[in-house]
Amino acid sequence: MTPRILVVDDDAHIREVIRFAAEDASMQVSEAADGQQALTKLSQNRPDLIVLDIGMPEMDGFETCKSIRQNSNVPILFLTARDDEIDRVLGFQLGGDDYVSKPFSPRELVLRIRAILGRGRREEEVDNTLERGDLFIDPDRHVCKLGEVDLPLTGIEFSVLAALVRASDRLLTRSQLIEAVYGPNTYLSDRTVDSHIRNVRQKALNAGYSDVIQTVRGVGLKIGGCAA
Repeated sequence: MTPRILVVDDDAHIREVIRFAAEDASMQVSEAADGQQALTKLSQNRPDLIVLDIGMPEMDGFETCKSIRQNSNVPILFLTARDDEIDRVLGFQLGGDDYVSKPFSPRELVLRIRAILGRGRREEEVDNTLERGDLFIDPDRHVCKLGEVDLPLTGIEFSVLAALVRASDRLLTRSQLIEAVYGPNTYLSDRTVDSHIRNVRQKALNAGYSDVIQTVRGVGLKIGGCAA
């Protein structure tokens, strides 16, 4: 199936560059010039991934992401003109899946898009469901439940939690967790990983569970008992 990409940027030239690169990689591209247009296109076209600029006037990328995450877990790749770790961390906290700074290589951007979409396909290929206490994960349907409550995880959050469940009672260092989620030879800061962990914990806490992910200080992370 041809991947459907929504490109959201107030700069028409950047949208054109991304369109050419993505279409050359056999992707179908739609465009939006601002956040409100993006929300309309999302409801109409149901893209497989959104490339979202942060620095848009009126409704910026962060506000657009907040609105999207109210109803959708579609993967989001942020674009920004600033290489600022604070922006990256905030983007991940809001539910972003990846981050590319301007100026960017169109080829690298396409590779990032493929990597995100590829993670979703690999999860769908897993036949067996995962369980731990009251936690139930079905990678085929991207379903995660704690007891009877659906846990609305983004793609990366889903992969993080699944990786910890697969590790069972083994501790994973942050580097091992990054490799399990993103693949080998990937560099992300500890703050980025911690943002995804914090998101999962908060969503689990909202469902009434406080022990989903345990931290062993100075060592790593492991799945908790997942019991209310």
